[in-house]
Amino acid sequence: MAGCKKTSGKAASAASKVLRSSSSKAAKTAAGSALSQRQPKRK
Repeated sequence: MAGCKKTSGKAASAASKVLRSSSSKAAKTAAGSALSQRQPKRK
């Protein structure tokens, strides 16, 4: 899809840390959303 933006690796790493921490439900929802937009790693 043209113009489709993906979450950067740095942002995905930060989102992962939020999910593993004891952050609020709203923060975890936002982090999960960011990770769902992450392009999968290629092998």
